[in-house]
Amino acid sequence: MPRSILISGAGIAGPALAHWLARHHFRPTVVELAPALRPGGQAVDFRGETHLSVLRRMGVLDDLRRIRTGGSPMTFVDAHGEPLLRLPAEFAGGDIEVLRGDLSRVLYESSHPATEYLFGDTVTSLTETATGVDVTFRHAPPRTFDLVIGADGIHSHVRRLAFGPEADHVTHLGHYAATWSLPNHLGLRPGTGTLGHNAPGRLASLGANRTDPTRAGAFFVFASPELTYDRHDTEAQKQLLRQAFTGLPWHVDHLLDSLGPADDLYFDSISRVDVPTWSSGRIALLGDAACGATIGGMGTGTGIVAAYVLAGELSRSPDDHQGAFARYESLLRPYAQGCQKGGARTGAFLAPASKLGLGLRNGLLGRRRILDLMLKAGERTSTLPLPAYAAPRR
Repeated sequence: MPRSILISGAGIAGPALAHWLARHHFRPTVVELAPALRPGGQAVDFRGETHLSVLRRMGVLDDLRRIRTGGSPMTFVDAHGEPLLRLPAEFAGGDIEVLRGDLSRVLYESSHPATEYLFGDTVTSLTETATGVDVTFRHAPPRTFDLVIGADGIHSHVRRLAFGPEADHVTHLGHYAATWSLPNHLGLRPGTGTLGHNAPGRLASLGANRTDPTRAGAFFVFASPELTYDRHDTEAQKQLLRQAFTGLPWHVDHLLDSLGPADDLYFDSISRVDVPTWSSGRIALLGDAACGATIGGMGTGTGIVAAYVLAGELSRSPDDHQGAFARYESLLRPYAQGCQKGGARTGAFLAPASKLGLGLRNGLLGRRRILDLMLKAGERTSTLPLPAYAAPRR
């Protein structure tokens, strides 16, 4: 009988893992706290042949190409809207860029026929036994699974339950980021990318919605020591943004005014996840829960690759999960940590701390040769020789 595997998290890595597990004759169940798939969100990208190869083997590459955004050029402007630096679409968009919500939907649809999904629920306890993991849920009745995988992001609930407090594994990298949607009062055209204005330690940017020209999306970054706030209190988070950005020129006050009615605010620290080992008995971590970086760490592509490898290693030894977990971590940890390093530089790149730093960034990246070198470095970082596993069923 196929082994039963519970996956916590229906974002990106979770459905990707469910897809591969089902094709390797396992029986996956995905539990997700949100009541449904999360729509919209920022654009995410895939870079290099390793990412594209996994998507091709999954059979979703053509689907993603049909819904690609075409990339997002970034233009940094002064207080009067005059351009200071323009970055081409491939700098931020890689080989394929899609909206996070669209990617989540494609992965859900590819996994759903052979996967049980439990939306609007979460794990409340994990008790490992000699033969499985006894799991209790907030709403669903208790069940026992052969294995449990935490694919529930940087603030992983499974990691807290099985590996210890979040403070032991998540490091604040000195910046916070926020996104929300608002009316496109500035008349920005879809496909033209984002406009951003900097002050030392701060970035306020805006881009048109790619599918609805009447809407736009704000993206803010600011430098700050670690803050104490309730991650579920959006009003408190809005107040933190107002305190950080009030008084800046350009269109910043208008953007802050749009925070009031916004019901889709995302606010979080730019952080790094470091876990000494990615598995404990019958419980393992995947994606950002194991080795995440909030922005700039190629976490989406890494999660897709990691899901392919984890499912493949479990298929090699379905009766030896410890051996499979060890091989998975040995293959992926150096790769994931190499990608993760980019996240440590993201805040300082988007919101340099001083006027001198802003000038240096704009001057250096205004040179095409420097841009090309950075793009090639990113492609090298995203490259991993993919293991070949026995051909799974389609």
